[in-house]
This record gives sequence, C-alpha cells and structure tokens, in this order.
Amino acid sequence: MPKQYSHLSKHERDIIAVLRSQGASLRSIARQLQRNPSTLSRELQRNAPPLHRGYYLPHKAHARARQRWRLSHQRPRLKSAALRHHVRTRLKLGWSPELIAGRLRHQTRLPTISHEAIYQWLYSDARTLIPHLTRAHRKRLPRGHSRKHRKSHIPGRVPLAQRPAPIILRRQAGHWEVDTAVSRQGPAALAVLAERKTRYIKLQRLPRRSARSMRLAVNRTLAQYPTSLRRTLTYDNGTENTDHQDINAALGTRSFFCEPYRSWEKGTVENSVGLVRRYFPKGTDFTGLSKREIKHVERRLNNRPRKCLNYLTPAEAFRRECCT
Repeated sequence: MPKQYSHLSKHERDIIAVLRSQGASLRSIARQLQRNPSTLSRELQRNAPPLHRGYYLPHKAHARARQRWRLSHQRPRLKSAALRHHVRTRLKLGWSPELIAGRLRHQTRLPTISHEAIYQWLYSDARTLIPHLTRAHRKRLPRGHSRKHRKSHIPGRVPLAQRPAPIILRRQAGHWEVDTAVSRQGPAALAVLAERKTRYIKLQRLPRRSARSMRLAVNRTLAQYPTSLRRTLTYDNGTENTDHQDINAALGTRSFFCEPYRSWEKGTVENSVGLVRRYFPKGTDFTGLSKREIKHVERRLNNRPRKCLNYLTPAEAFRRECCT
C-alpha cells in the first residue's frame, strides 16, 4: 500500500532516473518506491528539462522542485493595492522605506508594515522604483565611501572637541552645521545649513565658493531668527569658512570646526547634503538654479518625516522650538 504522501526526496529522484534509463515502467518504479504512479507521472511532466522532455536529470529536477516550493511559500510583501499605491507615491516624493513604514503607525486606514517588507517588494516586484531610493543600487550590497578635504588655515579656529555637551546631546535648538554642495560645471555652489536638534534645513545659492559669499549667505539666512535659534555654527576646514568670526560678530554666534579629514563629525549636514543631491545630483550647474527651484527642494526636505524625530517633519519640530 502506498505510504502517506510526502514530497519526493533527492534520493528518490536518483532512483527514478536510474530505473527510467533501464527502461522500467512508471508502475514498477512506483511499486519499488511505494509511491502512487500519478506522483511519478507529475514529476516527469513538471521537472523534466523544458527543451528535452524525454530526459530526466535528477539534480536539475530536484532544483526545480525546490525553487517551486520556495515560491509557493512566499507571502506577498504588500498585499493590498491601496498599500502599494501609498508606498509608490511616497517613494516618488523622496521618502525612504523606513520613513514610509514609520509614518504608517500614525495612520489607521492602512496596515502597518516593516521597511524590510518595502525593500523586498521593491527589489522583487517593483524594480522600476529603485531609482527613487536614496542609494539607488541595483543590488542590496553594503558599500563604504570616504572622502578627504584639503586642510586650510582658519583664523581663530576652535576645535569641535571644545563644543559644550548640550550641543552634542541635541537638547537645545539653535546649533547649526554648515556645508557646501559644489559642482564642476560652474563656479556657483549651494550653502546647506542644518539645525542639529530639529534637522531643519536652509539652502542658499552662492555665486561662487568664497568666504564672502558664504558669510553673506549665512548672515542672510540666520538673521531672520531670534537669538535663541542661532547659537553656534559647526564648519569643516574649507577656505569658504574663513570669515566665521565676522559671522559670529553679526549674529552673536560661536563657531567650531571639525578635525581635518573628519567631515562625519558634522553628520547632520552631511546627511542633509546627501538628501539635497537627490534633487541636484553631481554635475548640476548651480548657476542656472532659480530661487524658486531651491526653495521648492528646501520645502520638500523640511516636510519629509524623520525617524530620529519620531516621524515628525523638521518643519513641525522647528515650529515647536519657535513657539517655546
């Protein structure tokens, strides 16, 4: 009597191949394996080579069966059409999978999902959306990246190690980090200022990467805020930052500088520059950018929720600081 059904093993497939090559019938093979003849018939139909149906290769057949089993046991990543539409729309707005998943916790009409589920859906079923990711890699491989900047002389330079603890712990608003996004296509650059506690971003176009241009841009940007929201500025060692003492005199701020070759010490603005590059990639000529275009990107980034802010937007967090 045939035994209770279970999937054919690799050993059984080897026996089928040997006996079939010797001319044995399906019924005689089934009796020897204690299997139903229809089980063997289905096996030969499903797992025979697609171009040579008369052959049966056991190792290839076993691989096909295992692949079919794995696919049949995969659950759909994003089950509902509404959820897929929601994720697709937010990705096109520049949101990361982690932000999308985190923001769903504040909504009730859609089920919550993990960011890993979104990544798996992207790389298996929606690969056309991969370019909308921050790091649009065709494969999910970790990559390292490092950059070095030339050291320049900064008058009155105060190292970052002397920065007070409240700034490091982000307990107080008004501490900004400053960086520039440059282009080889022209002399113009983009000044990027990021507030450490709220991640609020301000962008200003510089006609050229010079100390005077940076000084005017920073003064123009921060002068509109009360003194409680302009306390310190953190820079790298670029020559465009040599007028920092004049900025401090105009705004009442203090300035600190990263160590050479350690731009990661001002990671808030480095991350902000990376977000800006999604809209103005390397090779963009900043000379032709209008103020309207720059403000559009600024609003996009400030209305993008952040995990570190419990999925509030920088604009929401900054407004709270303005009201306190």
